[in-house]
Amino acid sequence: MILDKIIVASSNKGKISEIKAIFHEAEIIPMSELGFDEEIEETGETFKENAKIKAYAIAEKYSLPALADDSGLCVEALGGAPGVYSARFSGEGDAGNRKLLLKRMEHITKRRAYFESAVCLCMPDGRTYFGEGRTYGRILQEEIGENGFGYDCLFYSDDLKKSFGAASEDEKNSVSHRYRALTDLMKKI
Repeated sequence: MILDKIIVASSNKGKISEIKAIFHEAEIIPMSELGFDEEIEETGETFKENAKIKAYAIAEKYSLPALADDSGLCVEALGGAPGVYSARFSGEGDAGNRKLLLKRMEHITKRRAYFESAVCLCMPDGRTYFGEGRTYGRILQEEIGENGFGYDCLFYSDDLKKSFGAASEDEKNSVSHRYRALTDLMKKI
């Protein structure tokens, strides 16, 4: 399937940048460029459900293919938290989320974690395609690096042998959960 234009159902600049870098065959249009600034309520219990909710809402509104990602950090010692609540873990943005995560991990020695991403491509006729990906690592004791966004500076990547916050965009995109989910999606469309 050849897609000329895809609307990205996100206003997260970091995600949009990663999607553009990875999914470069089509014209990627952030929903904000179409004047869409409504909040799409993420009521799903999984990343996959939330990705579908967002993609469907945008595809239905604009009658164009829409791509949505839902992703987050899952920490094994915290029972998978923050998980689908990663972006709103503390209610105080990225810096607050990192601070709360470090506080919850303060006395924990087993720090295994993974980022998980589910992407959904929803076509105007209702067909949906999914891709899923994970990247594994551990939670650091302190922030390292200033690149990326969200929890990147606290996540030590097993693949890169450094934090996502210390990795270049190209390095991170080559092993990220979103890259793996998009690659999985492309195999299915």
